[in-house]
Amino acid sequence: MRKYAALSAATALLAGLGATAYATTGTASDSRPLAGMRILISNDDSMQAAKAGNSDGLGLYELRRAMCAAGADVVVMAPWQVQSGKGTAVTNGGVVTAQRRTALPAGYENDCAGAPARGAVYGVCLSDGPCTKDSPSATPADTVKLALRGGLRAKAGWTEAPDLVLTGINSGPNISASVNDSGTVGAAVAAIDQEVPALAFSSSGDATNTSFPRVNYRAHAEFGARFVAGLKQRGLLTSRFALKVDYPDVSTGVPAKAPVWTRVGDGAIVYHAFEQRGNSDSFDIALGLCPTDGSGEGECAEGRKDADSTWLLDKGHVTIAPITWDRTYGTPVDARRELNRIERFVEHEAPRP
Repeated sequence: MRKYAALSAATALLAGLGATAYATTGTASDSRPLAGMRILISNDDSMQAAKAGNSDGLGLYELRRAMCAAGADVVVMAPWQVQSGKGTAVTNGGVVTAQRRTALPAGYENDCAGAPARGAVYGVCLSDGPCTKDSPSATPADTVKLALRGGLRAKAGWTEAPDLVLTGINSGPNISASVNDSGTVGAAVAAIDQEVPALAFSSSGDATNTSFPRVNYRAHAEFGARFVAGLKQRGLLTSRFALKVDYPDVSTGVPAKAPVWTRVGDGAIVYHAFEQRGNSDSFDIALGLCPTDGSGEGECAEGRKDADSTWLLDKGHVTIAPITWDRTYGTPVDARRELNRIERFVEHEAPRP
């Protein structure tokens, strides 16, 4: 059984949390565990952060805030407009413009003031000249490719690749079949294609699935900073595969449960539905929503006990899954030792929400 999901956004719950606590021994390195790291951030929700429902890039600014608080030097290059569902799509011709945003969303202006790049935010549009309100956007993969193939050198003076690429935080989880469509995941794949380690972050919305509370983004971002710090400290940042990190809804006050190592589910949670307009040649595109209580049938049925969707939506855990660019069926698993070490870290040593 399936139903269609409404596409309108409701007013989001706005909640503030305190700064991330890193210190365990009281040393400066504990309080700034990402000091010296250069991090590129992109997403598929754009860098606008203007909608009431927080579906157009607010999570990006929360991620930027948390990484700078942990000591990283951050640059953002993200799509000019919302590019959700673009997967690994790229633009094959024309001109792109990376335009710096000078007026940041309220409350985020000084998050990276002490870093060398000052957390510069660039929106990337398809334009031979300045980006305007209605300029078409570069895709998520475009923005990462641009950044790594000259954009960061030209705009930030980075003569070498960043140490890490982070994508998100996406408005809504990227789990099960939707992973193939995800621009958030697609941008992370573009990074590991260029041999740069990458993580893709996505957060659940509220119970309506139309609003994305700030509290979810903030909790995820602060967990993410501690998670990245743990990987860095153990030498586990790798470009052999990306990590997909999904966070449950915590806006009701119920905290997220411990991280779980999962596989991408083989069922669907959200799918594309097409409704014909009478007898015409035209079809309306809508999003179909599968039930999340395990009662799905057909393409909505989930057959994996370790599916990301099951552990995230049904059980409320942070879910982490490895993602690779290699689409060759039957290829032996590469980097098995790294994969096993990261799995052990997630299950036994990773920070708890």
